[in-house]
Amino acid sequence: MDIKINNKATSTTATNLQVLSEEMNLPEKGVAIAINNKMIPRTEWVQTTIEEGADIVIIKAACGG
Repeated sequence: MDIKINNKATSTTATNLQVLSEEMNLPEKGVAIAINNKMIPRTEWVQTTIEEGADIVIIKAACGG
């Protein structure tokens, strides 16, 4: 299916956010995901399905100064 991740067209076979995070090798902590401008808590990633054309934003925490 075709989706957008951080404004970049992407193809994925992931059916939910948990599978997508594993597919992208995202760290277990310090990551936030929003679908269509709605922040999804990590506890809901498994039951949050991804639909064709979804606009996903992934934010990774960064340390430093």
